[in-house]
Amino acid sequence: MATLWFVGLGLDDERGLSRRAIDVLRSSEVFAEEYTAVSAAGTLARLSAELGRPVRRLGREEVEGEATIVRALGEAASVALVVVGDPFAATTHVALRLAAERAGHAWRYLPNASILVAAAGFLGLMHYRFGRTVSLPLPRPGFAPRSPIAQIGSNRERDLHTLVLLDLAPEEGRFLLAGEAITLLLERDPEHRTLADDDLLAVAARVGRDDAAGFFGPARALRTAELGPPLHTLVVPARSLHFEEQAALERFRLR
Repeated sequence: MATLWFVGLGLDDERGLSRRAIDVLRSSEVFAEEYTAVSAAGTLARLSAELGRPVRRLGREEVEGEATIVRALGEAASVALVVVGDPFAATTHVALRLAAERAGHAWRYLPNASILVAAAGFLGLMHYRFGRTVSLPLPRPGFAPRSPIAQIGSNRERDLHTLVLLDLAPEEGRFLLAGEAITLLLERDPEHRTLADDDLLAVAARVGRDDAAGFFGPARALRTAELGPPLHTLVVPARSLHFEEQAALERFRLR
C-alpha cells in the first residue's frame, strides 16, 4: 500500500509550502496541477531544483482521468500531488482520493491557504456572512449559464455576500478578469433584478502575492478599471454591510 499526499501550495509560490510539506516532497514522486489556479512564474522549476527531483505537471485530463496517479501509487511508496491553494477546494481532488482508496492506497492531506478564505480576509469581510460560492465560466459560443446570477440573487435576498470564482484556461492563456465577469453578469440580468450598474462590488486581485490589490466601487466603474493581471476574484457584497466591513472596503474604493 502506498500513500498519496495532497499538498497545498498556497496562493503564491513554493515559499508558501510548509517545512513538513518539503520533507514529504523530498521523499515522494511529485506531480503538480495548475488548471484550477496557477502559481507564480517559475514556481515548479524552482521547487524541482530545491527538491533535487523532477516535478511533473499534469493536465486536467490526467488528473480527472486518475490513471496516472493510481499507476504511480503502484510503483512508488509515496506520491504527492501539489495543488495551488488548498487541495480539497476542488471536488476533482476529492474524486482522486476516492480512486486511491478504491485501489487500496492511503492518502494524507497537507492544507494551505485558499482563495475561498483569503479573499474575504483580504477585503475585510466577515467570513460567516458569505452564502454559496459561485463559479463563473469563461464565455463560449452558445454557452451562457444563468445559474451564477440566480445564486447571487439568492444570496442577496438573505443579505449574504457572494464569492465569485472566475474561470481560467491556462493552457490557452485565457483568464476571466473581473471587468469582463461583471459585464457577463449584467448581461445575464438585463432587467437588473440582481445586479445594476450602480451596485457596489469588490475585487481581490492576486491575493497572497506581493502585488495583491483590492478594489471597491460601483459595477460600472469596475467594469472598465485597470485592475492588473490575473488572478482576480469578484465579491458581490450583501446589500447591508457591518460598519467594520464598510470601513475595511473603503480602503479599496476606486478614486
